[in-house]
Amino acid sequence: MAARGLPVRLGGTELELRPERALHWPEGDVLAVADLHWGKPESFHQHGIPLPPEVLEDDLARLSAALRATGARRLLLVGDLVHSRRGLTREVVERVTAWRAGHEVEMVLVRGNHDRYLELPPAWRMELVEPHADQGPFRFSHHPDPAEGRYVWAGHLHPTVRLNSGADRLRLPCFHLGSAVGVLPAFSAFTGGMDIRPRSGERLFAIAGDTVVEVPPPRASRRTRG
Repeated sequence: MAARGLPVRLGGTELELRPERALHWPEGDVLAVADLHWGKPESFHQHGIPLPPEVLEDDLARLSAALRATGARRLLLVGDLVHSRRGLTREVVERVTAWRAGHEVEMVLVRGNHDRYLELPPAWRMELVEPHADQGPFRFSHHPDPAEGRYVWAGHLHPTVRLNSGADRLRLPCFHLGSAVGVLPAFSAFTGGMDIRPRSGERLFAIAGDTVVEVPPPRASRRTRG
C-alpha cells in the first residue's frame, strides 16, 4: 500500500501530515522534518554500546520517499539534524554526501540544541539559520515557543501517543497540534518519545504504518453521585 498523507488546514492554508513523519505544505513547496539525530548509533558505538548500523539508511530512504511523494523543492530540517559531533564519523558524512548528491532540493537547517556546535560539511549543501525560519503564515523553530502573528511548527519534544484497546496497547509517534504551535514527530525512528495528553482543543494525529489517523479526544470521566 502506498503511503497516504492526511490533509489538515491551518494558518489559512492546506497542509498534509505525512506518514514518513513529515509535514508537507504544498502552497509553499515545503517539506519539513525534525529531530533526525544523524550519527546517534555511531555516538553510542564509541561508548561500547552496539546499536543497529542501518538506522541512517532507513531514515534516508524514508526521507527520499517523502520527497518523491510530495515533489517538494524545499526541505526544512527543524533542528537536531545530528545527535553529536562525535557521531559524525567519516562514514556518516560520506553516506549523507552520497544521498545529497541525488537530491536537487534546497535544504535549510534551523539549528537545534544538538546542532549547537555543528559545522555543516560543504558537500551537504545546506543553509544554516537560527533561531527560526519564517515563511508565509508559519514559523519553523526547533523549540515549541509561540510567536505572535504566526503558527509555529517545532520539534524537540518527540511526541508520542499511547492507544489502549482492552489488553492491547500501542505507543506511536504523532503530530501534536495546538492552537498556536504544532509539534512534529521525531523523524528518526531511533529516538525516545514523550507521551502527550492533549488539552482541550488540541489534536493528535498518530502515525500507523503507511497512514496518519486522528486520535479521538479522551472521553470525559463520568461522575457518580454519592
